[in-house]
Amino acid sequence: MFASRGLDAPRLLAGARIDDALLQDPDGRVEVDDITRLWELAVAWSGNPALGMDRELPARHVNFDMVGYVMLASPTLKAGLMNLSRYYAVISDAITLDLEPDGSNQWMVLGLIGNTRPLPRQRLEYSLLTVATLCRWITRRDVQPQAVEFVDPEPADARPYVAAFGCPVRFGQPRNRLLLTNRDLEMPLLSSDPVLFDMHQRVIESRLVRLGHASTGQRVTEEIIHRLHLGEPRREDIASSLAMADRTLQRRLREEDTNFQQLLDDARRDLAQKYLAEDRYTLAQVADLLGFADQSNFFRANKRWFGVSPGQYRARLAEAEPLA
Repeated sequence: MFASRGLDAPRLLAGARIDDALLQDPDGRVEVDDITRLWELAVAWSGNPALGMDRELPARHVNFDMVGYVMLASPTLKAGLMNLSRYYAVISDAITLDLEPDGSNQWMVLGLIGNTRPLPRQRLEYSLLTVATLCRWITRRDVQPQAVEFVDPEPADARPYVAAFGCPVRFGQPRNRLLLTNRDLEMPLLSSDPVLFDMHQRVIESRLVRLGHASTGQRVTEEIIHRLHLGEPRREDIASSLAMADRTLQRRLREEDTNFQQLLDDARRDLAQKYLAEDRYTLAQVADLLGFADQSNFFRANKRWFGVSPGQYRARLAEAEPLA
C-alpha cells in the first residue's frame, strides 16, 4: 500500500528494522512497535497526514486470509464481523474490534492492546477504513457506515476522511469507532456456507494455537489468579486489564461456554487444593489468598468443592501423602 503511494518500501522496512523475509512467512509476526515505527516513517516521508485515506487502498492491498474466508462463510454481516472480532488476533497483536449496540445501530469499536509506543492515528484510521471495505466485500453491496468517530483532533483538512468513508466523520471523540445499521448487519450473505465455515474455523483455531494466543477464558483465569490475594476481583476490572469492554468479555466467555463467576470459582478451587496441601498457611491465610472477605464464605465454598471443611480436607490430604 505504501509503495502505491510512491514510497520506497524496502527503505521503509529497513528504517523500521523489519526483516522483509517475514513478509514471505505465513506465520511470521512483526512486533507491534515495529509496525508503529513503519507507519511513522511512511507518514513523515510521504508528507501526507491523511496517508491511507483512500477507499480503494484496502480493497486492493488488504488480505485477511483465513479470517476473510470465515467471514464470507458466515450467515450474516453481523456474524461475519463477530468472527472478525473473535479472530482478529490472527491479524494483529495491537488492535481489537468489538460490536456494541446503540438503538437501531451498532458501533464497531476499535481497541488497543500490547503496544508500548502510541499507535499513529493513520494506522488506526486505515484499520477502520479496512473494516468498512470488508463490509462491502463480504456483502457484495455498497454498505455505508452512518458515522465514524476518531479520538485524535480534527486535522487541518478533513475532506479525505469524508470522501473515504462516505459519511459524517467526527474527531476528538472518546473512542475510535464506526456506526452500522442493524438492517445492514442482519443482511444474509450470499456466500454463507456452514460446511466451509466449519472447515475454515478449524484452520483458524489451529493457527491461533500456533501463534500462542490463549482463549479468553484462559486469559481471564490468569488475571484472576494474579489478583486474588488482593481480594475478590471485579469482572469490570478484569475486562479493562484485557483491553475490552465488560459486555465484550461476557459475550466472549459465553462463546466459550463459560462465565466469569465460574472461572473465579474454578480458580479458587484449584488454588485451595494447592494452599491447603501446604501446612505453612493457616486457614485464615488461605481464605485471604483466595480473596474471600471472611472465613465463613471460604468454609462454605470448601464444603461445596470437596464435601468437607477446609480443616478436614487438609487432614485428608495429609493422610494421602506417601511415606518418605
